[in-house]
Amino acid sequence: MIRIAIVGDIGAGKSYIAKQFGYPVFNADIEVVKLYNKSKKCYNKLKKALPDYIASFPIKKNELVRAIFEKPNNLKKISKIVHPEVRNRMNSFIKKNKHKKFIILDIPLLFENKINKKNDIIIFIDAKKKDINKVLKKRNQINSQVLKKFQLPVEIKKKRADFIIKNNFKSNFVKKNVKRLMEKIKYYA
Repeated sequence: MIRIAIVGDIGAGKSYIAKQFGYPVFNADIEVVKLYNKSKKCYNKLKKALPDYIASFPIKKNELVRAIFEKPNNLKKISKIVHPEVRNRMNSFIKKNKHKKFIILDIPLLFENKINKKNDIIIFIDAKKKDINKVLKKRNQINSQVLKKFQLPVEIKKKRADFIIKNNFKSNFVKKNVKRLMEKIKYYA
């Protein structure tokens, strides 16, 4: 099995592009949302670690954002609880898909959490800042600002990538680029 990891700036279109490969995708952001909405175990741990911020189940993202803004050290507490759970889910995903030729890892903090392996194929999603800003305007800006503080600079991610896909947020353009890139990857794999 070959692991393809998708990295890039917040709002660059990583999740959309990950789906275009047509292989199983592990999306860390979706798994975090599931934990916040469905995991009583996660809730209990976060409630114990952040009693002044977590009010009720399911966990509300804005409570966590407030906790981080008021005390940046709270991010470490949250990460110690959430990241091992996400990693367990990723490992289950990998086991479940071990007979697939490729799997796609859509993990925003791939490098920061040292999840990447030596043989992973790293694809950087490159998008223009003005296009990214349009996407982020539709999202919760506070979440994006908080997350950005804890990610490696985009330039470093780009340098570490094996391939770059340009995203102009036009479906046909992206699909052609993904198809072309998969042909290259299959050739070398």
